[in-house]
Amino acid sequence: MKNYKHIFFDLDHTIWDFDKNAEETLHELYHIHQLHTIGLSSANVFIETYTRHNHQLWAQYHVGQITKDELREARFKKTFIELGLDPDVIPVDFEDAYVRLCPTKTNLFPHAHETLQYLQAKYTLHLISNGFKESQQLKIAGSNLAGYFQHIIVSEDAGVNKPDKAIFEYALNLAGATKEESVMIGDSLEADVYGALNFGMDAIYFNPFNAPQPPDVPVQITHLKELTLML
Repeated sequence: MKNYKHIFFDLDHTIWDFDKNAEETLHELYHIHQLHTIGLSSANVFIETYTRHNHQLWAQYHVGQITKDELREARFKKTFIELGLDPDVIPVDFEDAYVRLCPTKTNLFPHAHETLQYLQAKYTLHLISNGFKESQQLKIAGSNLAGYFQHIIVSEDAGVNKPDKAIFEYALNLAGATKEESVMIGDSLEADVYGALNFGMDAIYFNPFNAPQPPDVPVQITHLKELTLML
């Protein structure tokens, strides 16, 4: 590996375990809102359907096809409708309740703190996230992550989302870093890996579920702790 000085991390699905935290939240909301009484007999099917829609909508949000408000309006509506519910019976505050509760969850990927402590002693660490600013602040504070990172760059502040080259330029300027001394680590091939590589910056693909590694992705890890062996 190169002699890096700056490491830029993604947050959701890379350090903060988005799917695990969302699953916990949705199990709680399923019972709080008694969704079984309006026709949703299985919490697991509800969560699986939501997760699929949420991932699809986030992929659209990354590339600017939909807005933040459109994402939030659509993800539960699509889920409930697919599962056969009339829109009129959908709890009106369900999205708001989810947005309040989910960011307070604190599940991280294994060895996250251990790995960040190791890297912080050797490099300057930063975050670049497409997540929504208010939610990301809650996640970072609740999970005791803020102390690791010199800069936390959220796409809403930068005015563009990953994979747009402009957000990487914005982050490097803020950090006082160059492409050559920087590397991006994230789970999204489109937003994190190809976004960085197309910008001219190295990238490490975080692939915890061991999906096939594309031939044009030079470096991948399946566990965060692997970073302590290679960096």
